[in-house]
Amino acid sequence: MQQYFTTAALKVGATVPIQEKRIVHHVTKVMRMLPGAKFELVADGQAFLGELRHIAPESTTISVTILQTLKRQTELPVTPVIICGLPKREKAEWIVQKATELGVCQIIFFAAKRSVTRWDDKKAEKKLQRLQQIALEAGEQSHRNFYPAIQFVPDLKKVVMQSFATKLFAYEEVAKTGEHTQLKRAVETSQLKTSIACVFGPEGGIEPSEVALLTENGYQAAGLGPRILRTETAPLYFLSAISYALEL
Repeated sequence: MQQYFTTAALKVGATVPIQEKRIVHHVTKVMRMLPGAKFELVADGQAFLGELRHIAPESTTISVTILQTLKRQTELPVTPVIICGLPKREKAEWIVQKATELGVCQIIFFAAKRSVTRWDDKKAEKKLQRLQQIALEAGEQSHRNFYPAIQFVPDLKKVVMQSFATKLFAYEEVAKTGEHTQLKRAVETSQLKTSIACVFGPEGGIEPSEVALLTENGYQAAGLGPRILRTETAPLYFLSAISYALEL
């Protein structure tokens, strides 16, 4: 069943107008729904079942009757945050889409020392708008109750100023020495609903000076298995490991 995030105020039994252009367009032009069709709406983290009642002339507004609330749990028990050095080309879009489907709650991109890609203020604003839209659509596709906020910071120093309950960084050098318990231990000891953040380097990895900065600010080095993962694969491994440990 199709789902949409909306800013409309929803209440069971009420018939509400939906004027958000992307929802109206998708319902009327893409899905070609007719009155009586049912779909899900999510507002402020609460999912509802709605029924299409009326399509305004020229398809500018649809009216939806809210039938019931939906009791479901699609969010991870903890609050995962991925912090990624800017990757090349369109990899940021891939990370946002797939990480959203896997349950991430916040995504921070930063200009790592080895990042080839660079975002100035103008480019960052445009990129973030695009990435936020991708996150919204991925959240709808995966029937989440929330979708992640996307943020960009110019360097790692601003990242470590932010507060997280559990702080890790994926580091291939410790993986080479056989480290394989830090991530498992961090997930198992995390309190419900608390944040667990992990930093991932861009292509080329994290520089020693960045490792030192992270370590000085309480981040623990974690191996992600014996294989070397691509920059766009490592965050998905991290999220999948959390899901396996806490949901399966």
